[in-house]
Amino acid sequence: MHTDTTAAAEAADEPTGEPAGGERLRRVAVASFIGTAIEFYDFYIYGTAAALVLNTAFFPTLDPVNATLASFSTYAVAFAARPLGSVVFGHFGDRVGRKSVLVASLLLMGLSTACVGLLPGYGTLGLWAPLLLILLRFLQGIGLGGEWGGAALLAVEHAPRGRRGLYAAFPQLGPSVGFFAATGVFWLLSEAMSDAAFRSWGWRVPFLLSFLLVGVGLFVRLKISETPVFARVLDAQEASRVPVLDVLRRHPRQLLLGAGGMVIAYGLFYTATTYCLSYATGTLGISRTTMLGLSLVACLFLAAGTWLAATRSDAWGRRKLVLGGSGLALVWGLALFPLLDTRQPVLIALGIGGALFCMGVVYGPMGAYLPELFGATVRYSGASLAYNLGGVLGGAVAPLVATRLQAAFGSASVGWYVSAMALVSLACVLALPETRERELLG
Repeated sequence: MHTDTTAAAEAADEPTGEPAGGERLRRVAVASFIGTAIEFYDFYIYGTAAALVLNTAFFPTLDPVNATLASFSTYAVAFAARPLGSVVFGHFGDRVGRKSVLVASLLLMGLSTACVGLLPGYGTLGLWAPLLLILLRFLQGIGLGGEWGGAALLAVEHAPRGRRGLYAAFPQLGPSVGFFAATGVFWLLSEAMSDAAFRSWGWRVPFLLSFLLVGVGLFVRLKISETPVFARVLDAQEASRVPVLDVLRRHPRQLLLGAGGMVIAYGLFYTATTYCLSYATGTLGISRTTMLGLSLVACLFLAAGTWLAATRSDAWGRRKLVLGGSGLALVWGLALFPLLDTRQPVLIALGIGGALFCMGVVYGPMGAYLPELFGATVRYSGASLAYNLGGVLGGAVAPLVATRLQAAFGSASVGWYVSAMALVSLACVLALPETRERELLG
């Protein structure tokens, strides 16, 4: 027997068959958080390695600038693969269920990452080494393309009415913790071994740790149940046959504007971390250990901005906070590189930390905002695709463009580039509606 849409929508936010109250919140929070933390740890260790060592390990025949560009290009390959991962995993997530797809994405991402740690360098395999690196990076991107959307939906579709922003804050904290863990491991290795040992084999350790982390993530995720919202979609036999086509036909505006809204979050993060790490150690001559330590401090700003904005979005609205974060980023982009160029550790931490705080204010509410833009039958595909298209535009090209701009016009031009990305996101979100009052089965 079918209930009417309003009644179903009201029931959707009150899951049955799950522990009640705080216990249910903890179970959903841990499952959504730990997966994104592990997945983004995998993704970020590659970015750190690309900035520090992959240029010499896999592209030793190139001059320093072109070797760095080649290293960042392999980094960008995963961003190009992420929309494809969104389509593949989104298809099954909208037809089969959120839980099983999240398990598959974790396995693909984690094993691809771990295999990078086993891959011989250019000195052993020659040209095959960078080619295999690109293949593994592509598979990483496919896996991560399905991760975020599923984790966000796991949180949002279990959430009681009026608390979706709070629930979605947990998967949104995953990147902060993943980045902190990735940077922390590299910092410890830099402290514990010589530069020669680090470049020879030490950089592989963070990748090999992914074998252990995948096991932990699978243990947690296999204990959760399907989301109540999607269970009702299956009960009503309303699952989309080809979700991505339905997104393109019915929600093209939300897709493109949502992707545009994500541009500054990605642009800020990969400029302030991956590129700034390379710029500070290579151009400014600051030690690797110092920069990794400052990045750890700056990561706390990201976590604070993410939690503050995500939890307050239930009361203040998603759109207002994303607009505020984009506006702050527009201004901070112009301050970032003058602060870095002082070579003063406190000011460098302030510059990177401020950029990551702005990113967190944009990123935090997006955990609920993007899923609420799409209907239940295409939500996995729509939210994932918007999120990852924003990654291509903001994250994949940011280190590449920044490297070229700095070489040609100086560091100030990179700041202007960051501010331009903020302006794009500001314009896109201005064209989107507020969504916090929407029904999840609408």
